[in-house]
Order: sequence, then structure tokens, then C-alpha cells
Amino acid sequence: MTTGSPALLDEAALSRARWALLDASDREDPRAFTDRLTAVEDALAAGEAPRWLAWSHAFTARRQLIEHDSTGAGHHVTAARAALEDAPADAERALLLAYLAHLEATGDRFEAALHLAVDASLLTDQVPADAPSRELHQAHHWLSLALTHLDLEELAVAQALRGHRVAAELDDDAARWQLLRLCAQQHAELAQTVHRRGDDVRAARLAAVALRCSFTATDAAAGCDYEPPDDEADLLAVVHGWALTLTGDVEDTLPALRRVRDRIAAEGSPWLRGYADLALSRLLSRIAGPPDALGAEADEAADLLYAAANAFAGAGDRRRYRQCLLELGQTTAALGRATEALRWLEAYRTETARAHHGSRELWAEMFVRRSRLREAERQNALMRRHALEDPLTGLGNRRSAERRLAELDPASSPVALAVVDIDRFKTVNDAHSHLHGDAVLRQLADLLRQHCRTGDEVYRWAGDEFVVVLPGAQEAQAVVAMERVRAAVVACDWPALGLRAAVTVSIGIAVSSPGAPRTWRQLFDDADLNLFAAKRAGRDTVATAADGGPAGSPAGPHTSVDDLVVELLGARSARTPGWAFEPEDADPGDEPAGADS
Repeated sequence: MTTGSPALLDEAALSRARWALLDASDREDPRAFTDRLTAVEDALAAGEAPRWLAWSHAFTARRQLIEHDSTGAGHHVTAARAALEDAPADAERALLLAYLAHLEATGDRFEAALHLAVDASLLTDQVPADAPSRELHQAHHWLSLALTHLDLEELAVAQALRGHRVAAELDDDAARWQLLRLCAQQHAELAQTVHRRGDDVRAARLAAVALRCSFTATDAAAGCDYEPPDDEADLLAVVHGWALTLTGDVEDTLPALRRVRDRIAAEGSPWLRGYADLALSRLLSRIAGPPDALGAEADEAADLLYAAANAFAGAGDRRRYRQCLLELGQTTAALGRATEALRWLEAYRTETARAHHGSRELWAEMFVRRSRLREAERQNALMRRHALEDPLTGLGNRRSAERRLAELDPASSPVALAVVDIDRFKTVNDAHSHLHGDAVLRQLADLLRQHCRTGDEVYRWAGDEFVVVLPGAQEAQAVVAMERVRAAVVACDWPALGLRAAVTVSIGIAVSSPGAPRTWRQLFDDADLNLFAAKRAGRDTVATAADGGPAGSPAGPHTSVDDLVVELLGARSARTPGWAFEPEDADPGDEPAGADS
């Protein structure tokens, strides 16, 4: 992709650039990746959304690793995480975290990689099961690769399988083929590890799964228009031969694997040549026989392991480089080359110590433990939210309101409190149903959110009663705000909810000022009493202490709600409640409709 200016890349173009760079990252082709990144890196960094800046840092970290600058890569990973702070917790964030985990693991920053992998895994768990996406599919893909670098092969297999299930739901032949190939590879590698531990029965069973994935991928490619890239097809062929070896089919597999290895040696990338050499060396080691009767195949296996070690070192694959060092030590020791064996085993020990490489069991335990702790934190946050949130309306509940009211300091700044109650709400439930009643409550909650002032806080107190906290509001300001709410309720299209009659609300307001501070309980009681006054006045009304509220309440110089509105807006004639929100072309001198009623 080429562009003359970063501004020429819109969201769709940036998305295509991201997928192209991820694809190049996965192909172990440093030149292709760096060329693509050079073409779009300025546009990524200039993207308006924070996620593009995060991707820019992530891809720059990948280039730093290609240039063997793990310190610089770590700085860019940290910058990418910082750019993600305000990003939503969705599949794309999970993908970016998984990719960063893979980068950190590639750079041998295992603890940082583990933290990122835990976060990515938890995010993939939170994506709804019925929301498959390319981002989620790729998140599982990169998470599987990161866990492989951490030697958590069991978990890597699980992520590959989850990614395959997501890919199966997508209309994307390439995605399905990619995850089938990954599942085959991860099962074959886990089978090799289990075989090394001496459990040949389970190793053969895992290898059989790898073969099924390989056959399915081959059949899938033949049955559609998708043709996998040559390097991917060759990698699958190597995995297939490796899996056949682990099932015990050794002699018949050798010629086919040699042919694949020769083709890769002529055309494949250095990393893929190393992978083919490693697989062939393991097959030859099996054919060579027991240590006390080794055949000529053992020498060829040692040579292939040496070539594979160099290839992996050059490609930056430290995990497989360590594997080659260990197997070189074992193979040369079996050949009686003790000095050489000691040199390889010492190199393996040094490399392992340098990488702070813990045992597989320890890493797995840490991953699971961290995952459980993060999940516990998420559940606790969810429980706290549920404890303070009304599930029907999404507003804060009574407990949340009481906490907020207790934090108020009426002695330092004025505050108004409004209690809103639906008129004749029981009639709605009786005449229709409780489902209609729930719809009314949700609608009123939305109206309160929309028509209160910015900064006002709305809570569902109980049943059909709501509380609005208006920080810094004097009585006149509170009246205008609540009149706006009352008028919006009257104007709402209630028949659209299946109701035969309109819904109205009554509202009581109380105000506390620094000159006459009251506790929040006193404030609430006064607002509640004013609400009763509004009910007695005929409902669909906003009432304050000046409208006949409780004795002892600090009354202002007004005699009605209309007077408060007149004072605040400078009106010259009295209007019915809600007049300030009538169309602008109304004649100010017109007599209010129903003024004589």
C-alpha cells in the first residue's frame, strides 16, 4: 500500500493496512513486513482514534525486534499499552494485547508477556459467543502463538481450538484454513513434548488430532477458491510429516518429508528451513535406533539440528533455538562426542538462564492464577456495579443515591434535591401489565437523563419514585430544570408503548444553601413532602416549599412555581407550567389555554 500523505488513509484504509501488517508479521518475512510498515507508519501514527496510535507503536516494536533491539521494542509495547487505556474492552483490544504478548515473548520478556496474555485471554472470554469476528479470530491466533513462546503448549492448543471455532463461523476461507493449520501445528508440537516426557500413548493421540486438522485443511482448500501461500502450505506439509512420525509411521514418512524439506531449502524462508530441518532431524533420530546401536542417520540428524539452530537464532526464535541446543547435546552425547555434547548443553543452560526460563508447570500455574485473580477482580467490579445500579433502568439505585447524598456538603455550596413520582402508576400496571409498567419506568429514566442539566445526577429511589441531585442549583434553577422534565414527560409518545392514556409526573423540590444548610435526610424529607403537595394540587405539577410545602421550610419570596420561572427568565406574564418550553413562535401576550380552569 502506498500513499502520498497520512491524511489520505481513512478508517477503512487503516484497517486494511493493519491486517496486511499482521499477515506479514505471521509469515516470518522481515523484508515484507518492514516495507509495508514504511509505507503506512506515518498514517497509522496520525490516525484519530487512540487504537491507531497503539497499533503504530505495536508494529514499530515488531520492527525493533527484527533489528534485534529488544529494549526499544519494550518501550514501544509500553507506549502501545498506554494508548489503549481509553479503548473499549472489545475484540480489537484483545487482538492488540495478544499481539503485544507475542512480541514480548519473542523478545524474551516473559513476565510482561504473561501479563498481556492474561489480559487478552480475559477479554476474549468477555466477547459474546454470538459475536464472531475477524478481530476475535486473530486474537486467539496471536494468543496461541504467544503462549507457545511461553512454553504453555496446553494453553496454546486450547486457544488455537477456540480460534478455529470462531473462524468456522466466519465467511472467510483464509481464516478457517489458517486456524486449521495452527491447530495441526500446535497439536503436533504438544505431541512432541509429551513424547519427550515418555507418554507415547497420549503423544500418538495428539498427533492423530494434528493429522485430522491437516487433512481437513487440505480438503477445505480443495473445496473452495482459497489457495494458501506456498510457505503456509509447506509448513502444513512439515507438520503433517511430523505428526505421522509421532503416530509411528516412520519409514513411509521419510521420503515425503525429505521432498518437502528439499523444496523449502530451495525456496523457503530461513525460519521455515529451520523448522523443516528440526522435524526431519527428529524423524532421523527415531530411525537411527537406540543409543548403543546408532545408525548413520544420527550424524545427519546432528547436522540438521545444527543448521536448524542457526536458522532459529537468525530469525529470533529463541524458544526453538533452545530446543535445538538441548537436542544437539543429547544427540552428540549418544554419538559419543562428549566434548561437543558438553558444549551444546552448556550453551543450552546459559541460554535458558539468560531468558529466565521457568518450567512449563510454573508458567502454567502463574497464568491460571493470574487469570483467576483478574477474573475475580472483574467479578467484584461487576458485583459492585450491580449493588449500586438499578438493573431495569441502568440508573443508580437507592444505595447509590444514599452514598452520593451522604457526600454532599450543603454548608459549602447550594444543592437542590428533586423527588419525581409517576402519577397513578398502579393504574398503568393494572390496566396493561407489569411489562408495560417496566417500559414506562425505562422511558422516564431516559427522559430524566436527556432533560436534566449537565452534571445533574439521576437515581431510581424505589418503585416509581426517582431522585435527582442538582449540585449548585438554587431553587429557581431547579424549578426550570424539573419543569423541562415534566413537560418532556407530557410530550412523550406514550401510545407508542401500548398505553391508552398519557403518563404524567409530580415533582417535589427542596433546596439547601450555605446560609441555611440541612442534612440530606432533612432535604429529602422536605422534597418528599413537597411531592405530596404536588399530588394534592392535582398532579402533573412541580412543587417547592413556596407552593405550600412543609412548615418550617425556608420559604423564599415567591408564592408559586410560575413566580420562580418569571424571576429566572424575566417573563412579564404568568404562564402555565412548562410555558418556557413551548414553540418560539407563540405570542407572549396570548392567554394560556385553560387559564380559567
